Amino acid sequence: MIKDLPENVVKDIAIAVALEGENIEAKTWYVYLINLKNQPIENVLITSKGYGEKDGEQIKTSTLRHMFPVVNNGAFVLIEPIDEATFGLNNEYWLSYYIGKDIYDKKFIFLPESIVESNFIKLPIVNKPGVMIR
Repeated sequence: MIKDLPENVVKDIAIAVALEGENIEAKTWYVYLINLKNQPIENVLITSKGYGEKDGEQIKTSTLRHMFPVVNNGAFVLIEPIDEATFGLNNEYWLSYYIGKDIYDKKFIFLPESIVESNFIKLPIVNKPGVMIR
């Protein structure tokens, strides 16, 4: 029964969009998974997609899948580059991972226009400016 399933709550894990650099022509952005836990996470699977409305039209990007065997404690991994053109969409990252035999999952959604300079922080561990969801 559903009441018998453990409530595996995702804590101390973040998805972040970081500004990597900029020049006259464009800015370079990357998405990271940050493990703030005191233990590694294993068999990490992340799906990413964008969706929403732009100019009165429904838009949906491709769904991408990323797999990482291990993300060590206090470490980060690069998930993917992200195009500024998608910042007006919902950018969804669905994370699943194991700690021992327990599985955890959580959906992280960057809402339209949330990736803006006024929301920037110095990202922990990555040490770059960006926006983070925990």
